[in-house]
Amino acid sequence: VLRFGKYVGDAYPGLNYHLPYPIETVLLPKALRVNTISIGMTLIDDPARRGRTTRDVPEESLMLTGDENIVDVDFTVLWRIKPKGVADYLFNIQNAEGTVKAVAESAMREVIGQSDAQQVLTGARTSTELKVQELMQKTLDSYGSGILVQQLQMQKVDPPAQVIEASRDVQAARANLESLRNQAMAYA
Repeated sequence: VLRFGKYVGDAYPGLNYHLPYPIETVLLPKALRVNTISIGMTLIDDPARRGRTTRDVPEESLMLTGDENIVDVDFTVLWRIKPKGVADYLFNIQNAEGTVKAVAESAMREVIGQSDAQQVLTGARTSTELKVQELMQKTLDSYGSGILVQQLQMQKVDPPAQVIEASRDVQAARANLESLRNQAMAYA
């Protein structure tokens, strides 16, 4: 509730009243809705297939790892307004969706930049998601944004499209090496 343009308090469910327009104004943000932002990909409605398709956005998804390799990371962020942070959400940030997207991309680049490519491509998916979510929440809290990051989901983590075939060859060679090593140990 704003009185003469100044924030005076929150209105909760139930019977509420406020003075007419020139004196008081009520802002109604979607406080319970869970918002979704996709980074590294764009969802496009495809009427021919009667569904959605994704288009890759390499400017957002290509990231440099700690061992100087490049990985292609697509992920989704689920966020909502904090229960007690509606005033912060309305008055401390101008573009909430843009802010969340920028913070998410920055946090993911920081965490991927501290990790090895093999670690990112194979097993460390859950720990990476948790690190990015914690870093995002800390950053958004320092902004006083009133936003709660509920979940971060890594959709796709691959080498870049230009080297994906070579990467598969390397993985196949490693698997072949391991199987030959196991056969030699069995023979010995």
